[in-house]
Amino acid sequence: MSNIEDHIVRYGDLKPCTSAFIDAHTPGSNQKENFTIIGGGVSESPDQHVHIASKIGFNIGAAGQPPRCRNSLHDHNTAEVFFILKGRWRFFWGRWGNAGEVTLEEGDIINIPTGMFRGFENIGIDYGMIMAVLGGDDAGGGVHWAPQVIEDAAEHGLVLGDNGVLYDRNKGQTLPNNVKPMPILSDEELAKRKELTSADVVPNYVARYWDMMALSDTKAAKIIGADAILRDRPGFEVDFLSRHSVTADLHSHDQHTVLMPMRGYWKLNMFGDERVLNPGDTCLIPSDESHSLSPSMTGEASLFRIRATDDPAGLTSSII
Repeated sequence: MSNIEDHIVRYGDLKPCTSAFIDAHTPGSNQKENFTIIGGGVSESPDQHVHIASKIGFNIGAAGQPPRCRNSLHDHNTAEVFFILKGRWRFFWGRWGNAGEVTLEEGDIINIPTGMFRGFENIGIDYGMIMAVLGGDDAGGGVHWAPQVIEDAAEHGLVLGDNGVLYDRNKGQTLPNNVKPMPILSDEELAKRKELTSADVVPNYVARYWDMMALSDTKAAKIIGADAILRDRPGFEVDFLSRHSVTADLHSHDQHTVLMPMRGYWKLNMFGDERVLNPGDTCLIPSDESHSLSPSMTGEASLFRIRATDDPAGLTSSII
């Protein structure tokens, strides 16, 4: 019989990587902590710890940053969705990061369009944490950095090889003979990137926590999906559940499912065992596995539920 604890990653057990990306030495970005929770993630560093390596059709990760620390401009071939677990965050986008921006509070979620440079910054007063969902099993194969990010990184000793691996000149590392520096995107490639305004992005790609709480009062609120509030087909769907939109009856899903509590404490029964999920924990429920879920205490309770779909992984993300 499977062990329920093998399917749960506790928030307090998360293992960070401080050298995950090319901007790890760049001032203003050099205090980031990256976490790969389920799947291979997008890290460019061999030091990245993977908690659950299962391929489930999407990846779960997280980023932790102190105040005023930012993640540099990049884009992905596949979907990238964030929800704010702790703190207050500013998301910005465009070739130079000035095409638009939005401030998100705890519990808010953003589904960032593919083919658009984006970055984010902790603008709160304490250490902040954002949880991420990335489309596809090979999310690491589709990250592209804005040219200035690569240039700034080289000035501080980090070079990204065309094999997707970082080399740190500060540690005496050099590119192997058969590896060349990752080429900077051409003007033609840059011209294909989206330059959307805040008026384009916020109504179509952002959902606010208290709106989702209201919508989930009697049933699960569909947040991201073909027929959801944020209509998209990114290779997974995101639902939001609160106290009155869950059932304590045993049930199963025909796709892999991930539970990510936002607020409150949730009692999970699976594999004939019972555990309580806390805010920040991540739980993988295998496809067709019977389980039940219910709040374990009174008070506010909410969680995000992510399920794989048969849609292409994030390749259709667009304004609808």
